[in-house]
Amino acid sequence: MQEKDRAAQRTIRRSAAVALFLLLAFGFLLFRIFMIQYFDFERYQKKVLDQLTTKSPVRADRGQILDANGRVLAGNRTIFRVSVFPHAVATAEGENPGEKIAVGLSSRIAGLTVEKMREHLSHTGDLERTVARSVERETADTVLKFALAENLSDLISVKAVSTRYYPYGTLASHVLGFTGSDGQGLYGLEYQYEEALAGVSGSYITARDSSGNALPNRYEAYVPATDGYTLTTTLDAFVQAALEKQLAATLLESGAKNRVCGIVMNVNTGAILGMATAPSFDLNDPFTPNEESLAILQALGLSEDSEEYRTAKGKLLLETWSNKAATEIYMPGSTFKTMTCSMVLEEKAVTDLDERFFCSGVMAVADRMIHCHKRGGHGSLTFTEGLQKSCNPVMMTISARIGCDCFYRYVSSFGMLEKTGIDLPGEGNSIFHAASSFTELDLATASFGQNFKVSVLQMITAVSAIANGGELLQPYLVEKMNDSAGNEVYRHERTVRRRVISEETAQTISSILAGGVAGDGGAKNAYVPGYRVAAKTGTSEKIGDDPNARIGSCVGYAPADDPQYAVIIVVDEPTDGSKYGSVVAAPYVAGVFSEILPYLGVEAVYTEQEEALRSKTVPDLTGLSREKAADLLMGAGFLFEFSGEGDTVIGQSPAVGSEITGSEAKILLTLGDGVTSEATVPNLIGMSASLAIEILLRAGFNLSVAGAKDFALSDKTVKNQFPAAGSVLPRGSVITLYFPFDEVAE
Repeated sequence: MQEKDRAAQRTIRRSAAVALFLLLAFGFLLFRIFMIQYFDFERYQKKVLDQLTTKSPVRADRGQILDANGRVLAGNRTIFRVSVFPHAVATAEGENPGEKIAVGLSSRIAGLTVEKMREHLSHTGDLERTVARSVERETADTVLKFALAENLSDLISVKAVSTRYYPYGTLASHVLGFTGSDGQGLYGLEYQYEEALAGVSGSYITARDSSGNALPNRYEAYVPATDGYTLTTTLDAFVQAALEKQLAATLLESGAKNRVCGIVMNVNTGAILGMATAPSFDLNDPFTPNEESLAILQALGLSEDSEEYRTAKGKLLLETWSNKAATEIYMPGSTFKTMTCSMVLEEKAVTDLDERFFCSGVMAVADRMIHCHKRGGHGSLTFTEGLQKSCNPVMMTISARIGCDCFYRYVSSFGMLEKTGIDLPGEGNSIFHAASSFTELDLATASFGQNFKVSVLQMITAVSAIANGGELLQPYLVEKMNDSAGNEVYRHERTVRRRVISEETAQTISSILAGGVAGDGGAKNAYVPGYRVAAKTGTSEKIGDDPNARIGSCVGYAPADDPQYAVIIVVDEPTDGSKYGSVVAAPYVAGVFSEILPYLGVEAVYTEQEEALRSKTVPDLTGLSREKAADLLMGAGFLFEFSGEGDTVIGQSPAVGSEITGSEAKILLTLGDGVTSEATVPNLIGMSASLAIEILLRAGFNLSVAGAKDFALSDKTVKNQFPAAGSVLPRGSVITLYFPFDEVAE
């Protein structure tokens, strides 16, 4: 009986255990169902949908980049991508379809060879290979017609794709940057604003059966793409083009070894109207080296298939893409003297602008003898003249009055120890002495811009602080952003980083600089009739293998009495002729101002002397009788002179459309029998201006002048000419003579 009771108890315990187990299992199952339903639902739903649906991406349109006036600098266009299907070609029926495709496509797509096509088709394990990433519609049409005619449509694919397009080609190339083959920004604004420009891709979801085939109308969903924002920049296409034209001119004339660069800035807002490096590159084909790089590669004599060639090409491309104005640093030289004089005036270390100093050409500092750029010395000169004539001993003397600590604080305040914060990638930063080791000798050399480095952007930002009355602003490139519906989602706000100097100090410096340009200062080549330009030039040394290497620069702003725009141009290692910033940079700063100021609505105000010398446009007198030409010129107030025999004007100088001064310049007319004939262009290089004119007129050619100012009043020698000597041209053709700019130190 006891045994039966024990057995029954064991049975009860086992049943209870099983029941408890089942209860726990059921409870766990209920818990898992609850967790799946309420917490893991989306994850498991996604797994199911992934098995039952196909998700196709919908690409967003990349946002445009506009200039300040709404001109499209970067947009999108449709191109066509051509692909082949090597695996399908290898298994296709017919008589050698692969060779037919290789010959047919290579003859219709530029740059694609039969050998390259055969190589593509040899990858028989690939389902698809792209053979041309970017062809125009016309080419795409010919490929499609070929595929259809030869029954190859299943083996050749032509797809329309949207790609980045830059309507102006090379304009603002270093600022805009470019995109890669996947449409992602790689450089410049394209990279900086990638997230805003790219937008957000959408998707299209369709149901599919167990074999992966789409099931229309069974399950589908569409998530639209969100197109990228449109960026409106501060760049002005006209200003940008004017800057690039002047940079190209100084690059050609100076033979700069390490490129040239420049910036145009609104001094009152920090907006960048133009920023460029020369030489530029084609934004629509950035991976093809420009002419300068190709010349270097060819000179290396390397095989294009070699690793050395590819390495050299890659290095040159990176150098070409680099925005020199924002990423590289240089010793500013005498342009920094504007800051030195500003801080000294602000600290009242100089209170009398007529205080006199003496320059012997050398000055002892600590245990060093430091020279002035004028080795013979300037002699006695005032504070004002010290800045205008760029005297190193004056700068060393006045900077010593405020001392190392004070000088260092102003260097920092002018933004020379920090990045500007511009909305561009890769901004360079200065290299300056450590405050703890900034010595008396360091102070002396820093006072005239040597032995430290800043970026071109830092320099023009600092000078703009003087121009606008003392406020250091943050420079910027993007004014606003709009979504695809036109709604404004961002607008730049003027950002004042700090006040550096007083308005009184700023106005004093501006007046001194403008006086130097209008007078006989080092920056006189930056003079522009009708506008008071405040400018300072600089010629700095370079630390490197060549002790004679220099950097010539000029920074200026206008109008000096109401500053609005600043321009800086930096020429890195001029090799042809002068190395002074007054020659290789200042005339081209003037060139930028002369174009952009009227365009930007800055009215010219001429002095009485300038008014008397205002230019007039030379009319076309060729073919007129002597009497009629004389009547016309006298009525317009021109001076003129006839040469040659005959009664018909067959040549004139200057050329038609030239701008000359009516009070001093003379129009020289060559008379003949009225029969147009040809003549050989003489070699005029090295001749005086007067002799070159006489020879050209006797030959019946017209004359255009480039280079030196006050050409009619000088007797400079011809530096270059175009067309070249020996050219046979019709009489009356325009011959351009190039004269050197005035050689002024610094």
